[in-house]
Amino acid sequence: MAVIVPLTMDTANEDQKKVLEGIQAKMGKLPNIYATMAHSPSTLQAMLAYSVGLKKGVLTPKEIEAIALAVAQNNNCDYCVAAHTVIGKMAGLTEAETLEARQGISSDPKMDALLELAVEVSQKRGRPLGKVVEAFKAAGYSDAALIEVIAWVAYNLFTNYFNHVADTEVDFPKPPEIA
Repeated sequence: MAVIVPLTMDTANEDQKKVLEGIQAKMGKLPNIYATMAHSPSTLQAMLAYSVGLKKGVLTPKEIEAIALAVAQNNNCDYCVAAHTVIGKMAGLTEAETLEARQGISSDPKMDALLELAVEVSQKRGRPLGKVVEAFKAAGYSDAALIEVIAWVAYNLFTNYFNHVADTEVDFPKPPEIA
């Protein structure tokens, strides 16, 4: 059972309802992570704004979703693995690419360098090996991309940890198992 019960339009106060209505209008549904996080409208609004701002950066939607999948799998966040499998496909990742990303690898050398860095930043608490950063840059990524990888890892760590503590009920299709 959820540690933090998701809000509904009936249980939300006016501030919470305003944020939730915006999400529901944009997404066509109200995912449990947002309905749960809405207990703190300021946190939910900050996370949404953070995401919107970062999406204006140099990383592509596919790269952003691949990072989310790698970090979620690394942190055993069932909610985020399920959600980003769906969102990743909407961003252009194939089923095979979502499975690779969850393992922190890619058959594409540039994406592979990105995923290796994201996993290193996550696992090593922001202290990736120099050779991993060098390989990322050698793959053609800029300093801006390096900064954005760190920012996206931080964003995904928050959502993973939030879901762990809240015990958010997964409301996305169960993704395939990794072979």
